[in-house]
Amino acid sequence: MHERNAMKDTLPLYRDFSSIHAVDPEYYSAKYDVKRGLRNADGTGVLAGVTNISNVHGYVVSEGDKVADRGRLSYRGYSINDLVDHVVAEDRFGFEETAYLLMSGELPTAEQLATFRSMIDEQRDLPDGFTANYIMKPPTRDVMNCLARSVLQLYAFDPNAEDRSAEHEIDTSVMLLSRLPRIMVLAYHVMRDKFHGDSMFIHHFVEGQSTAETILSMLRPDRSFTDTEAKTLDIMLMLHAEHGGGNNSTFVCRALTSADTDPYSAYAGAIGSLKGSRHGGANNRTLMMTDDIKQHVADITDEGQVADYLRKIVKKEAYDRTGLIYGMGHAVYTLSDPRAELCHKYAERLVKGTEYEAEFRLLENIERLAPVLLAEAGKSKDICANVDLYSGCVYGALGIPRELLTPIFACARMAGWSAHRFEEIVSGKRIMRPAYKKTGSARDYVAISDRA
Repeated sequence: MHERNAMKDTLPLYRDFSSIHAVDPEYYSAKYDVKRGLRNADGTGVLAGVTNISNVHGYVVSEGDKVADRGRLSYRGYSINDLVDHVVAEDRFGFEETAYLLMSGELPTAEQLATFRSMIDEQRDLPDGFTANYIMKPPTRDVMNCLARSVLQLYAFDPNAEDRSAEHEIDTSVMLLSRLPRIMVLAYHVMRDKFHGDSMFIHHFVEGQSTAETILSMLRPDRSFTDTEAKTLDIMLMLHAEHGGGNNSTFVCRALTSADTDPYSAYAGAIGSLKGSRHGGANNRTLMMTDDIKQHVADITDEGQVADYLRKIVKKEAYDRTGLIYGMGHAVYTLSDPRAELCHKYAERLVKGTEYEAEFRLLENIERLAPVLLAEAGKSKDICANVDLYSGCVYGALGIPRELLTPIFACARMAGWSAHRFEEIVSGKRIMRPAYKKTGSARDYVAISDRA
C-alpha cells in the first residue's frame, strides 16, 4: 500500500487534482454568463422543457422580479393537499392511486385502481435466484447502490429489454414500482448481516398488501404494524412520488431517455442522482444536525436554548461549520413547502405520547426560529421548512432505519420518473445537448522525449 501511494504521488493526476480541473470563476459570470447549476442569477431555474405531469410553485415573477409566494404542489392538476386529505378522510391507502394518476394522467375509477393494484401485486416476485445471486452477492454498504445495480441486472432477465413500445414501457415501470420496495428491504437485511453482525431474516411478501404495508411487513422481524403506521408511511410515499421535471433525478431520467436508452438504464441513472447528498440524501443531513443539537442543548424543548445553539450553527461556530440549517430552504419554495406542511400535519398523530414527541417539538422550534436567525445573519429572508425537516422524525417513529430514508424516496419517486420518461418519449423527440464553452488556448504537440 505504501509503495502504491508513493507511485500516485509522482503523478500530477493525483497530486494536483484540484488545480488541474479548476475553471476560473470569471468565465461563469463576467465573461460568458453561464447559468451554473442551470440556475438564473435570482435562483430561478433555466427553462429546459414543458410538462403536463406536475407543478411546483414557490414564487411569482412580477415585472422581472422574483416575489415569494406560498408553496403549491399539484400532480396532473390536482393539489397534493386534496389528494392526501381525501385519502385520509376515506381511511384508505393512496400511493398506488397517486402512481396511477401520474402515469396515466387521470384519477382511476375503483375498478381501474383494483386492476392496477393487482398488476403491481403480480410483479412482486423476483426472478429465481435473484436475491441469492444479485442482492446477497456481493453485499453493499449502501442500499441505493443495490437498487441501481438491481435495476440494471433486471435488464438481463427481460427478453424484450430493448423494446420501446408503450406496452413494454408501462410493463417495465409497473414491475419496478412493484419490486423496488422488496429489493430495498432485502438489501438492507443483507447489509446489516454482512457489515454489522445482525441476524438476517427474509420474509416473503403478503399478497394483496399495499406498498406501505409490504415495506413494514418485510422490514420488521415480527411483521406486525398498526394501521396508523402503514397509512402514515403511505402518505410519505405520496409526498415523495413526484416533484416536477426540474429536480435533478427526474432531469437525469429525462436526459437519458432523450438519448433513446432502455428504461432500466434511465431509471438506474435517476437512482444514482437521488443518492446524492444534495438531492435525496439531504434527509440524513437533517437527522445528523438534529442529533448534534440534542447532544449540545440541555433542554431541547426550551426555545431560548435552541435559538442560542442555532445561532452558533448559522455563525459557523457549531455542528459542521457550514452555516446551514438543514431542513430549511428549498430551490423553489419560499414561504412554505406543502409537503412539509402535510408531513407535519399527519406526523403529529403518530408521535403524540411517544419518545419522538420531544424531537418533533424541537423541529417545530427550528422551523420557527431559523428564518429569524438567518435573516439576522443577512443570509435569507424567504426561507421555509422543506420536507426533510420532519420526514426523518416520521421515519424514526415508524421504526424505519436511516439507511432506508433515501431508498424509500426512490421507491416512491419511481412513479414520477416513469411519468416523465413516458412524456419525454412521446413529446421530447430530441436528444438533450446543452453547450459548454471551451476555455484556454490551443497548444502545440510536444514529443514525449521533450516533455518535462
